[in-house]
Amino acid sequence: MNIDELTLGQTTNPMLGKRCLIRTYSAGVHIGDVVWINPENSMECKLENALRLWQWKDGGLSLSAVANRGIKAGRLNKTGDVLLTNAIEYILITKEAEDTYVKYIED
Repeated sequence: MNIDELTLGQTTNPMLGKRCLIRTYSAGVHIGDVVWINPENSMECKLENALRLWQWKDGGLSLSAVANRGIKAGRLNKTGDVLLTNAIEYILITKEAEDTYVKYIED
């Protein structure tokens, strides 16, 4: 068996390899580089260089706004590599948004 036979019919998740904001069902909101997504259900993923978003203010009502425009105040902390379960939303992060998060990382 070769690699072509193993991957035949599989599609790569378009968020794989991207910097994303991930909303989970019970573990909160995380921002990180998506390095693995469970190909069977997309509800488990691994992030590297991750942040946990604890709180944001004045950056928009929705997480889509937070991912696109960033935040004007908030609380984040570094989590490094993290494996998340029950991921229910993946949103690409813009460079503009990423630049605003750095100011509010507490550790």
